[in-house]
Amino acid sequence: MTGSDEQPSFTLAYVAGVTPGKWARKWAERMPEVPLELVQVPAADATAAVRDGDADMVLLRFPADREGLHAIPLYTETTVVVVPKDHVVAAVDEVSGEDLADDVVLHPLDDTLDWERPPGRPAIERPATTGDAIELVAAGVGLLVVPQSLARLHHRKDLTYRPLTDAPQSRVALSWPEEETTDLMEQFIGIVRGRTVNSTRGRPPTPPQEKRKRPAEAKKPAARPRAGNPRGGKRGKPRRRS
Repeated sequence: MTGSDEQPSFTLAYVAGVTPGKWARKWAERMPEVPLELVQVPAADATAAVRDGDADMVLLRFPADREGLHAIPLYTETTVVVVPKDHVVAAVDEVSGEDLADDVVLHPLDDTLDWERPPGRPAIERPATTGDAIELVAAGVGLLVVPQSLARLHHRKDLTYRPLTDAPQSRVALSWPEEETTDLMEQFIGIVRGRTVNSTRGRPPTPPQEKRKRPAEAKKPAARPRAGNPRGGKRGKPRRRS
């Protein structure tokens, strides 16, 4: 066999709350011949998705185990506290950890923030997931600190959120295995970094063109000898007759 009839494809994994839609649309515009498959994975399984070959690249949150992986930080998320709409926190624009000292603050097992425990008083048990913790906030059991994207993902009409000024922040990054960066990976890196379709990276080099001579560089005609002196030398004085 001299080739394969298998259609090329590209798989992008992403964790909850990260929205790859705008990059997927750009991919469809630039690479219509290569389908992009989006696969949501749990935060705990994000790095395994690319290490095991289940995805070509992954959008994940730091902190994460980066051993053997490339990672490009993309943006930092605002950290917020999720509260019932009738909670006193809902009346202010932002809060600090000290403002939550008397509240029970839930700490789910899939927490994405890099701290041992949130501010406030700990709950008797840690919820298994962020979704479970949201349900407990709605039931009045406690409050929850998460990246803003997760607060939006789990939006409920009876809940709201406010920025928490002194909490750790989550960073979203694009990651893939160190051993190989394919042309398709380079294409996606260019998209998330905002490169235009005419960017020099990823395009074949323009073949060099033959340099054209300017009119001023054209060969000048040889100088003609001066009139009256066929040898081109200086004209001497006329000889006087005796």
